[in-house]
Amino acid sequence: MAKRAAPIDPAAPQWLPKRHFHTLIDAPRLAALEIAFDEGPQMLTLRRGGRQVARGGLADPLGRTLLEQFFAAYLGETGAATRIVAAADRPFSDADRPVLSLINLASLADLARVLGTEADPVRFRGNLYFGGAAPWAELAWPGREIGIGTAQLRVIEAIGRCAATNVNPVTAERDLNIPLALVRGYGHDTCGVYAEVARGGRVQVGDGIELPDGTA
Repeated sequence: MAKRAAPIDPAAPQWLPKRHFHTLIDAPRLAALEIAFDEGPQMLTLRRGGRQVARGGLADPLGRTLLEQFFAAYLGETGAATRIVAAADRPFSDADRPVLSLINLASLADLARVLGTEADPVRFRGNLYFGGAAPWAELAWPGREIGIGTAQLRVIEAIGRCAATNVNPVTAERDLNIPLALVRGYGHDTCGVYAEVARGGRVQVGDGIELPDGTA
């Protein structure tokens, strides 16, 4: 969901940084929406508190218009200039290439000690959450490979955290300052790592992880 002025060419879309899109940084109310997507008919359904509030087909100009009108009204002044865009195989994410976000649950448990309260793991928008490693061990993994299930992943960099993590995914309120807590507690603002697929495979809940030091 892009801001109206985002320089996106639908015929040749290129990656753009997140400031060109509506995110939890400028629109925390987005966290209160429940989203369901039916890939077949390209149908997007939005609910709030279990009640449907908007629905539209992304392949249909009218469907996109209905969704854009909903977001404009829902976000108020923040969403006044909103448009839905598509980019085929180009990712519209924090990273400019296809990556997975890996979150170490032991690191989140240690961060809770610094925060004085637990932070819902959903705040960190991970693709894979894992246990079995020491807190913050993942920050030494960039440039190395790990095995998960039958897949092999190459860790490329730590994830710098922004104000989006400050938003409570249940209440949609800014109730913590995660980046500040990271800097004060550890001297860095990173939590989790990005990895790219070195070898495809099957990954499912409960799979063991082969860590860079050879442990599992």
